Amino acid sequence: MGKKRKAKERARAKAQAKGKSKSKRASKAESLPSPMPDRRAMERSLADLHKHLDKQVFESEEEVNAYLQQLLGPGGSIPDVPARTPLEEAQNLMYDAWEARGSRRVQLARQALKISPDCADAYVLLAEETSRSVAEARQFYEKGMVAGERTLGPEIFEEDLGHFWGILSTRPYMRARRGLADCLLAMGEHDEAIQHYRDMLRLNPNDNQGIRYTLAACLLETSRDDELRDLFKNEEYAEDCSADWLFTWTLLEFRRRGDCAKARARLKTALEWNPHVPDFLLGRRRLPRHSPEYIKIGGESEAISYCVGFAKGWQATPGALEWLEGMMQGRPEESTP
Repeated sequence: MGKKRKAKERARAKAQAKGKSKSKRASKAESLPSPMPDRRAMERSLADLHKHLDKQVFESEEEVNAYLQQLLGPGGSIPDVPARTPLEEAQNLMYDAWEARGSRRVQLARQALKISPDCADAYVLLAEETSRSVAEARQFYEKGMVAGERTLGPEIFEEDLGHFWGILSTRPYMRARRGLADCLLAMGEHDEAIQHYRDMLRLNPNDNQGIRYTLAACLLETSRDDELRDLFKNEEYAEDCSADWLFTWTLLEFRRRGDCAKARARLKTALEWNPHVPDFLLGRRRLPRHSPEYIKIGGESEAISYCVGFAKGWQATPGALEWLEGMMQGRPEESTP
């Protein structure tokens, strides 16, 4: 990677980090009943930043900082940049669509496709908003994935392997492919879904989309324990402390060796990060009818979300729930309100 590209990547990272800190402060000020903004709309500013940076040549980090300070100004907002191609014009409409409500979202997506049939995000929204069946959603996602492949070209899949999602132009493709894989999974086509999940992690091992969790659940459901173990041992996710990761790894150790030291150690670690999961897995507390809209790491909402996705794996493993209940006996009921 050349000096110019490295400098631009640093500039993008700095501006994106600033945007993230602002969004966190804004979310705290919003009341919970208000509808959550679509995160995809936030990419508009990042897209404008990319267009600004494409015109610049930086020789040092000091130049990057000076340019960002001048560009962002006192308000910290990135100036809009007019669309340069039909696809950019269509994508700008999709940013509007992500911000819109109700039928307006669909109208904007269809308008975007009239401007550019290669607008993958438009197919994604239509899959989400208009599909009457999983099969119909699958068709939209497939069209979106193909459109994304066309716009990206074959070179990027080789030259930028391992860096997808960090490159803004890849995100519509990754969203469409994720949607397609989820549809395949819902339709029982596990092998094909797993192939997509694996390849997406290969393209973007940083896994901004949380694909590893869906893949883990799928591998667990299909009893591919060796493949699941390989996924857990991936160094990219060594610091993962989510309930999805820690409790499923605990279950895997129990499936492999029963009540062993490793399974007990995994459970101890998992409970340190989220003590609420066993209450819901063991039926001590009922799961709510609807999944929580907000997930708090280490909280009850995360425990509920975990059980929705992974309880079947525990139930399908002979003796797993009985072992968990036995391990919980004598422990302080720290998860009980």
